[in-house]
Amino acid sequence: MTKHMVVDAAPRPTAAARVLAVLGAFGPQHRRLSLSEIARRAGLTLPTAHRLVRELVKWRGLERDENGLYSVGLRLLELAALSPRWLQLREAAFPYIDDLHETTRGNVQLGVRDGLEVIYVEALRAREQNAVNSRVGGRWPMHATGTGLVLLAHAEADLQAKVLQPPLRRYTPLTVTDPVEVRRHLAHIRQTGVAVARGQITPHDLVVAVPVLDPAGEVTAALSVVVETERARPRELAKLLTEASRSVSARLARTPISLPVPRRAPG
Repeated sequence: MTKHMVVDAAPRPTAAARVLAVLGAFGPQHRRLSLSEIARRAGLTLPTAHRLVRELVKWRGLERDENGLYSVGLRLLELAALSPRWLQLREAAFPYIDDLHETTRGNVQLGVRDGLEVIYVEALRAREQNAVNSRVGGRWPMHATGTGLVLLAHAEADLQAKVLQPPLRRYTPLTVTDPVEVRRHLAHIRQTGVAVARGQITPHDLVVAVPVLDPAGEVTAALSVVVETERARPRELAKLLTEASRSVSARLARTPISLPVPRRAPG
């Protein structure tokens, strides 16, 4: 008697998964997409993509311009603004971010950890050429950004091991990609309370970053300033950032709603 191996068919994606795939088709380098591009990037048939896109446009989750291209709609911005973690951090930090922006004439960013990456929940930029690096919602690896290094320095050991699993992405010749060297940098950040990184993402810039504490005294975010290396004064920037961070942490300590814990990294 011959035994036949039964192979289970791949499970069909749920309706929710297909909608999320449509939204996930958009990104920093794909802000406006045609219907066929959405279908291809979402892994959907054209009729399915058309139906879901039509529903999302009606719901205002997507918008269609005069050229027939789609982009993320204002309804999603409205929902994102309801995030307690984002809203509390932004409200507590924005006056000090604005002051830092005016004083330093640099790009100022507030970042939080999301899985194995850092995401900017607030940003003010001083130079158009660094717009991508400093946009709200920008997502970057932790080993190559000042905010990411601060958050990684105060993260648990298993998360550090996952983030520092080689190969680490190199953005410039100065990007530190040796996990041993990154760990030495993390130890220095824990000792001094300040991260200083030169040319990690963009070759001619220097970033200084410090931690922001939640009401329990744990590191919940990182605040950074990016300026051109040739005019940078790291000690002065560190002092300004530390003062701002203390003020933001003090405001968070007075908030009646606790901040959520960052979601755990996969694996």
